[in-house]
Amino acid sequence: QVQLVESGGGLVQAGGSLRLSCAASGRTVNGYAMGWFRQAPGKEREFVAAISWTDRRTYYIDSVKGRFTISRDNAKNTVYLQMNSLKPEDTAVYYCASGIGPDASSSLRGYDYWGQGTQVTVSS
Repeated sequence: QVQLVESGGGLVQAGGSLRLSCAASGRTVNGYAMGWFRQAPGKEREFVAAISWTDRRTYYIDSVKGRFTISRDNAKNTVYLQMNSLKPEDTAVYYCASGIGPDASSSLRGYDYWGQGTQVTVSS
């Protein structure tokens, strides 16, 4: 099993940047896809970004393309989400997730371990 802990959230003005980190412990996450999801108050949890293990290809929802970058450091057993040009619409709790297998997925069903979440608030 694996434990995931997110960090790096906070309050930032529109147009600013944050970098979220997801540190894994218990076992390595090498061999598994990793993803980021977010959930705003009163809304369903939605897919944000993912990175596969097999080819390191990255995937993003349209609303964050060109602004967010997902990456992973295998030696540190950590995945990151660099968020630039933040908008108030990005305000949410962001969750890190470890995939069931090596292929990235935009579905919650593709992940079996989740972090506790970190709050990102973007003011206008």
